[in-house]
Order: sequence, then C-alpha cells, then structure tokens
Amino acid sequence: MIRVGLTGGIGAGKSTVAKTFIERGAYHVDADKIAREVVEPGTPGLAQLVEAFGPEILDEAGALDRPSLAARAFADDDSRKLLNSITHPLIGARTQELTDAAPTGSIILHDVPLLVEGHMAPFYHLVAVVHTDADVRLDRLVNLRGMDVDDARSRIAAQATDEQRRAVADLWLENSGAPEALAAQAVAAWDERLIPFRDNVASGTAAPMPTDVVSYDPEWAALGQRVVNRIWALVGGNASAVVHEGPTSVVGQAAAPVVDIAVTVSDFSVADSLAEALAKGGFPLVSSTHDERLHASADPGRHVRVHVRA
Repeated sequence: MIRVGLTGGIGAGKSTVAKTFIERGAYHVDADKIAREVVEPGTPGLAQLVEAFGPEILDEAGALDRPSLAARAFADDDSRKLLNSITHPLIGARTQELTDAAPTGSIILHDVPLLVEGHMAPFYHLVAVVHTDADVRLDRLVNLRGMDVDDARSRIAAQATDEQRRAVADLWLENSGAPEALAAQAVAAWDERLIPFRDNVASGTAAPMPTDVVSYDPEWAALGQRVVNRIWALVGGNASAVVHEGPTSVVGQAAAPVVDIAVTVSDFSVADSLAEALAKGGFPLVSSTHDERLHASADPGRHVRVHVRA
C-alpha cells in the first residue's frame, strides 16, 4: 500500500480531489472528520479544550461551538499552538488506528488540511497539494460558506504559505478554473502516477529512469530536500548522513533529471536491514555490490536513486 497526503489552504478545493480519488477506490482517512470526532461531547478532547479556552466555547447543548472556539484559538499564535497541542495528538492516534485498518494494497488517502504545518510530509509516499490563490479562497469562504470575512482572513493567515506547500509537494494540482478541470487533473494523477506507484511498491519494482541530459532545473534542489527528508523518516537513527549528491545537486549543471541520494550507515549489515523499510517506503532495492546497496524510486513521477554505503 502507499499513503498519499492531500492538503491545501482552506477553500482550495481539496474535497473535489478527495472525491475523485475515493470514487476510484482510495481508502479515505479524513482529518476534518477525525478532528470533529475527537472533540464530541463526552470526549477527553472536548474536556481539554474547555479547560484551555473556557466554557464559553460550548453551545447550549454542551457541544463544541466552533465559531466561539475559532475566535479564541485563532486570536494569536500562542492560542493556536495551544489548540494544536491538544487536538493534534488525538487526531494522530485516531488517524493511525484507521490507517492500520486499511486493506492490503490500498492507496490510503490522508486528507490533512494542516499537513505542512504539522511537518508530516516526510511520512507519506507522496504529498498532493491543491492550490488556489488566497484571494479566490477568501471569496469562496465568505460568499459560498458564509464565513465572517475577518475570521476567513485569520484562518488563511494562520495556515502555511504557498511557498511552504510547494516545498513539500510531489504533486501540484492547480484549481484556478472549473471543478471539472481539477477533477480531470486528479483522474490523470490517479491513473498515471498513483496506480503505477502502488503497483511498483507491491512488486518491488523501480520506475524507469530518464537518461537524456537536460538543462539545469532549480526544482532539483527542492526535490532533493524532499527526498532527503523522506529517507530520514524511513531510516531514522540507522544512518549517520543522508545527502543529495551527484549532478543534480550542482547548481547550474545540466544532467539527466535523476536525484541521487547518499545514505551513510555504519556497516552493510545495517544497510541490508534497511532494505525492507526503504522498499515499503517507495525505494526498492535494485542492485547490491561489495561497496553499495542501490535503491531506486517506485514513483514514476519522481526519479530518484538511493545509494546506501558503509
């Protein structure tokens, strides 16, 4: 199975992409739904929120009054951090429970509005970002959802910037037109990338690598950093270094568009012990020599070689 993190700013159109993926068989884990579940009446989560923000956040029936909570929790950075410190662990535990229940061979779709803010990107096989300009999102929130304009602005401002989202995006879905256009992008991504990626992980197959040399692309550095972070998440303390090396790491140099990542371990018994984790994480073993274990990306849209050396 592979795990796909879906994110984007509030009002960006994530629901259209999620619906498209779900219709094609994605196993959906909805962070917004989980966020509501963990603060329902009678839950420890709601009790903690009341203790932190006061009984004024409850309605007459004793349920959470979300606008009242938002007015307090998004008032400043300290209040927002306090909210997150209460809800994020609860959401994380429930998310893991649902993920563990996914059938073998699933494409697990984690619909996570605050994926970037929670520094969760390295823990997914692929991160998909739905992008819409902030002024368009503000208009949607106010005119379609009926949100107070100041509340909408504060929520947008409290979330990650477009630059921060782009830094973690393996798949960038532009929602500047009709919903049908966004859905078409999602269908193409499902058919041409997610299905092959899942099948390659299941079979332990690396995706084909391009060999033609092309002009330097500044995106190589961003991709290199994303993969470095992903590899660290997979190998943890078993490695002493994970770095982007090779031609694509040299600014301005033309190269075949393949990112090379060097992983340094203490000895080859450690390298061999990491093979399964790397394969399940999207980097199956493709060759083994006396001085290197070579893994490569199973993702047809991300051309990466991982060189594990002692």
